[in-house]
Amino acid sequence: MIAKINRKGEVTSFVLKESGREFAAEPMNRFHLYKDVARLFDAWDIDSNYQEQEVTAAEGVTVTKVADGLEGVLKVTGKISESTYTQYIRLAAESRRVKFETEVDWRELHRLLKVGFPVNVYAENTETVETAEDGTEEAAETEDKEKKEENVTLGEVKAVGDGSITIAVGTRKEKSEEAEETSEETSEETSEETSEETSEETSEETSEKTSEEESSLELTGEELTITVTDDTVITKNSMQKPEGKEPADGETPADGETPAEGETPTEGEAPQGEPPAGETITLSDIQEGDTVSVTMDEDGNALTITVGDPGMGGGPGGGQGGPGGMTETPEEYAAANEYTEDTTVENTSLESAGTDENAALISEGANAVFDGVEITRTSSESKGGDASSFYGVGAALLAEDGTALVKNSTITTDAAGGAGLFAYGNGTVYAADSTIKTSQDTSGGIHAAGGGTLYAWNLDVETEGESSAAIRSDRGGGTMVVDSGKYVSNGVGSPAVYCTADIAVNNAELTANGSEAVCIEGLNSLHLYNTNLTGNMSDDEQNDTTWTVILYQSMSGDSEVGNSTFQMEGGSITSQNGGLFYTTNTESTIALKDVDISSGDDSEFFLQCTGNNNQRGWGTAGDNGADCHFTAQSQEMKGNVIWDSISDLDFYMTEGSSLTGAFVQDETYAGEGGEGYCNVYVSKDSTWTVTGDSKITSLSSEGTIVDTDGKTVTIKGEDGTVYVEGDSAYTITTGSYQDSADLSGSTAMDAWSDYEAERPAEL
Repeated sequence: MIAKINRKGEVTSFVLKESGREFAAEPMNRFHLYKDVARLFDAWDIDSNYQEQEVTAAEGVTVTKVADGLEGVLKVTGKISESTYTQYIRLAAESRRVKFETEVDWRELHRLLKVGFPVNVYAENTETVETAEDGTEEAAETEDKEKKEENVTLGEVKAVGDGSITIAVGTRKEKSEEAEETSEETSEETSEETSEETSEETSEETSEKTSEEESSLELTGEELTITVTDDTVITKNSMQKPEGKEPADGETPADGETPAEGETPTEGEAPQGEPPAGETITLSDIQEGDTVSVTMDEDGNALTITVGDPGMGGGPGGGQGGPGGMTETPEEYAAANEYTEDTTVENTSLESAGTDENAALISEGANAVFDGVEITRTSSESKGGDASSFYGVGAALLAEDGTALVKNSTITTDAAGGAGLFAYGNGTVYAADSTIKTSQDTSGGIHAAGGGTLYAWNLDVETEGESSAAIRSDRGGGTMVVDSGKYVSNGVGSPAVYCTADIAVNNAELTANGSEAVCIEGLNSLHLYNTNLTGNMSDDEQNDTTWTVILYQSMSGDSEVGNSTFQMEGGSITSQNGGLFYTTNTESTIALKDVDISSGDDSEFFLQCTGNNNQRGWGTAGDNGADCHFTAQSQEMKGNVIWDSISDLDFYMTEGSSLTGAFVQDETYAGEGGEGYCNVYVSKDSTWTVTGDSKITSLSSEGTIVDTDGKTVTIKGEDGTVYVEGDSAYTITTGSYQDSADLSGSTAMDAWSDYEAERPAEL
């Protein structure tokens, strides 16, 4: 064997010399640390959603060679949270095995440590094979695979009879061909798509796709009629992503892991874990045009029939591919104008009408200044979708490797996937005093993905299409800093800000006329300063509720699993429909300071911190609660706070804050329940005006707690103990009570100066 080890002590390549076969699917021997606070039982119990709660990775890793010759030995040391580890990696001459010896000085509580070994091996069944030194094991494996494939017939259903089906026989398309032909149909899978109005991932759209769009088969021209018996097992592949699994590493994060520094995301990986269980159906459920895979006995009778694209349902490399299906990093971009050397473009027009083409592409480390330039992008043939969302394919201006400086310019697009300004990978965009208008779907105004960086000053941005946030990020994240300007989205499923990156906005107008105002997914953050934020999300029966700001984890792979952060200081929030803050299936931190909040009289809640019904694939129903840390500073709030027993909520009111509302425990989406909590902390100068009976886990209050008439509210324990005897009609029931409040756990606000960027001299 030949094994390659990176500086983190991870096996990046593991090759059998006689065959050249690569066994490493991703970096192996990678440590993963998860929260392990069991919802039901503390000992010997691991929750099914533990993979959604990864908290850290190995840090401070050093790799030292301690021996070579007939046996090579590496010593790896590092730190994981508060623990340290030492590992010896051994590879002996002529050996087909790498050995790992690991010692961990464990200093964690409620944490689970695992080591991942993703391999480039997939077997649907196994057979014992004697291993010989001449490599016959691999030959036997290949033979077994060929036998398996011989017994499986793929095809497209042409007719369904009484006890039989007729199929047009096909073969699986090569990956590259399939990716090309399905790029148009693959869904975008950002929260924009998974919010109430998204068009790209709803069952409605899925049902509207034609069999031609969905097929990954190359038809041979042969037709075959197959007998279906009472013993035939018929299943339908589920389009649901595996529940409780993190997305696979790579390109973005597709596995919930952070891509190694400097690595380019690799697209097309499926969520890790077992394939989703198929749904058992009957012969009458099979429809003309369905794609099927059939196993038959020696007499030609069907043993099994699986309905669904043959590319579905596998593990890494063969499955659904997470959101976006089989989209891969472009080998090259098509561009009407490419800039590979430092240049200045002034007072001219740049146009692009090609399919999935950039009007301006900055690459090879170039520094390009655009001053007084009109950039136009039009195309009726462009596909948009994941290639545009993740990599900037078809954007008007794309900085892929280099720096673009844009000022006093106009950017207009009328093409699917036609983002205005896009920063990807090693690309950086600086933009000032310019106007951006986009008209079609998947066309964000300003956009960063794959680690790109974008800075903006005083832009006028407006988008019209679906999944077209005015300020937009996507898979792989990045950094966006916006100072002043106006940013408006009009399309369904198009927030003013879609956040899978670290974004800060100051002194701006952010308006979503057809969507929630903000979506934050996974381990990402949005900081708003002196900014006016407006949302207008429509009610939709596919959603458990309606919101203005959502912090969640979709499990789509578009963002790393972790803490979602929303901080806002000054400015205003206007909610034109629905509740205000909704968090589900994620850890989150929300901090507000002196924000002017207005919402309709029919607003359902101020904050909802609960599980969800999993209709959109957000975790496992009954086990997809939220873990929210909320802090109000000098903040007026109105509306109920809703929580459930599969969620954790710490709610701090500090520095003269006030809440007019009740705390409501609602178990609608909590399944069998859990050991979640709602802890409320009220500072001496803060006031809780109670508008209904409330139930919480603990109350620590030095402040004022009264009803709307100023009457004292009764506070009693779950066991009936009366802590405060009031004259109000309302009662607060709590598991524990104290008349002091430890506010040390409240969140301190970051300052705009922590994010503010210096405007380049060229702008």
